[in-house]
Amino acid sequence: MGEKLSPHVAVIGGGCAGLAAAANLSQQAIPVTLFEASHQLGGRARCINWKGHRLDNGQHILLGAYSATLRLFTLAGVDMENALMRLPLQLTMHGSLDLCAASQLPAPLHMLAGILQARGLSLGEKWAALRFMAWLRGIDFRLTEDESLHNLLTRKLQPQKLTTLLWEPLCLAVLNTPLNQASAQIFLNVLRDSFSKSKTDSDMLLPRCDLSTLIAAPLAAYIHRAGGQVLTNTTVTSLGRDGDGFLLDYDGRQSQRFSHVIIAVSPFRLAPLAQNLPALAGIAHVCEKFSHQPIYTVYVQYPASVSLDKPMIGFTQGYGQWVFDRGLLCGQPGLLAVVISAEGPHQKLTQESLAAEVIAQLATAFPVLPQALWHKVVAEKRATFACTPNLQRPKSRTPITNLYLAGDYTAGDYPATIEGAIRSGIACAGHVISAFG
Repeated sequence: MGEKLSPHVAVIGGGCAGLAAAANLSQQAIPVTLFEASHQLGGRARCINWKGHRLDNGQHILLGAYSATLRLFTLAGVDMENALMRLPLQLTMHGSLDLCAASQLPAPLHMLAGILQARGLSLGEKWAALRFMAWLRGIDFRLTEDESLHNLLTRKLQPQKLTTLLWEPLCLAVLNTPLNQASAQIFLNVLRDSFSKSKTDSDMLLPRCDLSTLIAAPLAAYIHRAGGQVLTNTTVTSLGRDGDGFLLDYDGRQSQRFSHVIIAVSPFRLAPLAQNLPALAGIAHVCEKFSHQPIYTVYVQYPASVSLDKPMIGFTQGYGQWVFDRGLLCGQPGLLAVVISAEGPHQKLTQESLAAEVIAQLATAFPVLPQALWHKVVAEKRATFACTPNLQRPKSRTPITNLYLAGDYTAGDYPATIEGAIRSGIACAGHVISAFG
């Protein structure tokens, strides 16, 4: 057995989950070292540099209900007034639907009134949506058995047009999983938190800056200020037990000992880290069986004079599902970001062909657009795990004492979102803090 170790926690992975865990440990003055193999932090919520612009590897929408995320931003000193554009829930599907929550009413009446006043739905479709929301409240948003969201909507007699204009866009935005594969229960969890409690829970919070500036940079700075270490370009090559603690090898340096370890890497990267820990083999096997869904973002730069009526507009025709005006949001005039969530026929196209299709789609939707100046396709082919019914997700506690798993894929109420990742990181930090009393 090794000698009794002083508290020192290794966090492997510098995405949202790892950063959240390290920041919360640092808040309690627990020594922590965060290891990130990439040259930058943030995981799937980071920026890339292209033609002098800071682009994101995906567009993220936060909700007012994302309490763990907002608390973490406060801890890190993020100026949320300037970093986030807060809008009452708005769902604008180009040429098809305009729905806006009624700001003068409390929850859930604000959402119900928004549905009643929505343009683009018939009275029958509005009534079907209200009946469905009332039924969800009656069952406290809890199904007796999980099923696909498509099956649930069919059972509850939701009209096809309502599904196309409302439920499917929300499903793709939140779960990044096709309607016929998506977990109805996880979708209902997000609806419950967003629409049934405080009115501001359903607010959309759109980043006014790139994601590295919003999330990774302030959290890393906070960890440094609190005495923690953040190491980028540092790959952990081996992880093993050493008495009551753990030995980590990284980048050919001498092994370092830690009292606790939080593994905050993507599920498909768990197996190599677990190879010297037989007790993790079962969990690694479960993670290897996960299927994943892509997110494509097509950036199109127009002349600086180009601007949309709203910062975010949805589509029901064409490959692009949402367009974000980065000029209105991030001070990048003329730059539009078109998002395509989940799998689909767009994956068979070359990036050049996909960009051409999206530019044509934008020209059809907004005929006054001038010729595009340049474009860039960012493809995250394993952006999220497929959030399917009854998916077996590993718990944060592992069979190995003092070793925990963090990530949006671990067991929890939420899908693969920033909030889900941050919740998991905070939970792991809580386990470690409890161990120290």
